[in-house]
Amino acid sequence: MTNQPVQPPLRRTGTGLTDVGRKRQSNEDAFFFDDRLGLYIVGDGMGGHAAGEIASQEAVETVYGMVKRGIGSLHELADPLVEEDVRAASRLMESAIQAATYMVFSMAEMDRGKTGMGTTLSALLVLGEFAVTAQVGDSRIYKVNGETVEQLTEDHTLIAWQLKQGLITPQEAKKSPHRNVITRAVGNRDYVQVDTGLSKLKTDDKYLLCSDGLHGYLRESDIAPIANLGGEEAVKKFIALANERGGKDNITAILVEID
Repeated sequence: MTNQPVQPPLRRTGTGLTDVGRKRQSNEDAFFFDDRLGLYIVGDGMGGHAAGEIASQEAVETVYGMVKRGIGSLHELADPLVEEDVRAASRLMESAIQAATYMVFSMAEMDRGKTGMGTTLSALLVLGEFAVTAQVGDSRIYKVNGETVEQLTEDHTLIAWQLKQGLITPQEAKKSPHRNVITRAVGNRDYVQVDTGLSKLKTDDKYLLCSDGLHGYLRESDIAPIANLGGEEAVKKFIALANERGGKDNITAILVEID
């Protein structure tokens, strides 16, 4: 009987950076990562008068707290996948974002000056050989391996919906006055529908989590060459690129490297 080689555990390393951009007075983006926990989050707040800043920060902290408390009950995900384990991991991410939604909504209810505040949330949780994604709004998660780039999340925007329904063309979408209309956000109601997904990890995979202040300026052909620079060099280059191309919004990027 031959001994099977033991697969070494996959290590994840995150690097994150945020920038106010060239046109905004304040930064309403927030991000968080914890390599030991395997959790990575980007939020892009909205609401003005510092309300967006509060919404994104509170939401990110609430998701972190919920995941930290609940992760001990999860099993690591490996092939062959156990459906129950996948459901439990997805449920934890969903409930963490629901808790953030209720928290932000309640804060706005208590302070009329913050009425309507909310945030996007894009989150990634690494569990063994897989990553669970959770998405609300129009921040994004991309997966990069070599030259291959895959967008793992769907934008919850009016434009994305119109494109999906075939109501407008990609060319019309670029010129649409409704480009910034978000159809789902964390906190503007007391409940939100959360999209979750699953991604198999491979050595040399990189995951880019970013606010629309970055991806709004990115061509898909830009993503792999910059991501493959790795670490701080990559996130600085992403932010510099967005600023060079206009920097109209706050810019946030987290790069997660798997090795």
